[in-house]
Amino acid sequence: MSKKIAIGGDHAGFEYKGKLIQRLKDLGYEVKDFGPFSADSVDYPDYVHPLSSAIENGEFELGIVICGSGNGVAITANKHQGIRAALCWNEDLAALARQHNDANVLAIPARFITYELAEKLAEIFLSTPFEGGRHSHRVNKIACY
Repeated sequence: MSKKIAIGGDHAGFEYKGKLIQRLKDLGYEVKDFGPFSADSVDYPDYVHPLSSAIENGEFELGIVICGSGNGVAITANKHQGIRAALCWNEDLAALARQHNDANVLAIPARFITYELAEKLAEIFLSTPFEGGRHSHRVNKIACY
């Protein structure tokens, strides 16, 4: 289980991000907040690209990105070859994203799920290992190097 987590998003995810950072710290994770640092309207790529680069270069193993729909942050993160961001809105998806897809970034749709569910998704995502095996072959075909 990774103990260093990167987290970021946009103004729509700002409130959830703040609460989630505190919860993760309480669970013993070291968390770096890539922003934004207020609820003012911002452009999510300005925060998601640096977060994704930090995961690609090995500074962090896993990340969490949060915006209104989860789509914008997931699309942006997935532009990075070393990122496999998964948009999740229920517990099964969070577990399967790690187990079968070796996702390294969880995308949360703050305007469509409760904070309590967002917290549960993060805990599941961060504690679920990749199964490997038959899934490794498929995951190795994802990147377009």
